[in-house]
Amino acid sequence: MRSSANTPNMARRIVILGVGGTIAASASSATKTHDYELTGTLDTVLAQVPQLGELARIGTEQVANVASHEVDNAVLLHLAKRVNEHLADPAVDGIVITHGTDTLEETAYFLHLVVKSDKPVVVTGAMRPSSALSADGPLNLYNAVRVAIHDGARGVGVLVVLDERVASARDVTKTHTSATDAFRALDSPELGALGGGKVLFAASPLRKHTRDTCFDLQAIQTLPQVDIVYGYQNGGTFFFKAAIEAGSRGIIFAATGNGSLSEAAKAGALMARERGIVFVRASRVAAGAVCECADDARYDTVAAGTLNPQKARVLTMLGLAHGMDTSALRHAFESY
Repeated sequence: MRSSANTPNMARRIVILGVGGTIAASASSATKTHDYELTGTLDTVLAQVPQLGELARIGTEQVANVASHEVDNAVLLHLAKRVNEHLADPAVDGIVITHGTDTLEETAYFLHLVVKSDKPVVVTGAMRPSSALSADGPLNLYNAVRVAIHDGARGVGVLVVLDERVASARDVTKTHTSATDAFRALDSPELGALGGGKVLFAASPLRKHTRDTCFDLQAIQTLPQVDIVYGYQNGGTFFFKAAIEAGSRGIIFAATGNGSLSEAAKAGALMARERGIVFVRASRVAAGAVCECADDARYDTVAAGTLNPQKARVLTMLGLAHGMDTSALRHAFESY
C-alpha cells in the first residue's frame, strides 16, 4: 500500500456538508442502536469531534437534514450543485459529506458522475446513532477528513469512508442492515484503508468519473422518473404497467440471477419499448456482473454490468436527462 501526506495539513480547507442521517440521530437510551430519530444537525455532529480542527481548516454547510430514505431528486441536484460550487472556490481543498447510510451509495455514485473537479470528495455516515455507547459516527467523520486532506484522494472520484475502509463510490454498497462494517466493495478492490494513524491507498478506480464523464448539471433543473421493479417467482406484469402509467422514462428490472427475464419481464420490456421507455436488466444478487445476452437485442434491453439496481437507476436517470437513447446508455454502462 502507498501512503503520503498522513500528517495534519492546516493549510488545507475542507468544507463539511450535512445532509442528515443516523450520524445526527439519537435514541432514548445509550444501549439502543435502533428505533432512533433524527434529532441533531451538522453542528451537533461536529461538537462531538473537536479534533477536526487539528487536521485542517473546517467550513460547514447544512445542505439538508433528512433521513437518507427521504433523499429525493431535488436534494440530489441541490447537493451536487453545492458541491461543485464549493469545489470551484480556489480556497476550498476538498469536501466531506455526512449522509444517512440507507441510500448513501446512491448519492455518492450520483456525485461520482457529476462532480466536475479532481479535488477530494468523501462521503461518510454512521450505522449507530450519536447517543449509542459505541457510536461510530464521530470516528467515521474524523477519518473522512483525514482522507480528504490526503494527496492520494485527489483525482480518484468520490470516496466512501466508513469503518476505516476507503472505497470508490461506484463499487461500494451497504451489505448489512446494522453492522458497523456494512459498507463493502463486492466486485472490485477497496481503494484503501486507515490504520496505524495513516491513510493507506492501494488501488485506483478504472472507470470514468467526475471530470471525465459527459454529465453536466448546469442546465439540469429536474431529473426524469426512473423506477425499479423487483423480480421474483410468480411475478406478473402489473408492476411494469404501474411504472409505465405513472410516467416512468426508465425501468430497472432487479432480476434473478444474471439479469434473467421471466416471461412477465419480457412482456414488460416489450411494453416499455413500445412507449420509448428504457429497460435495464440488473440483478437482485449481491455480487457479479449482468452480462449482455441475446435478449438485449430481442427486447431492446440494457445490461447493467456490475452496477446494482439502485446505482443502475442513478446512471439511467442521468443518461436520460442528457438525452441518451438505449445505444448510448449501453455505452454508458460500459464506461461508468
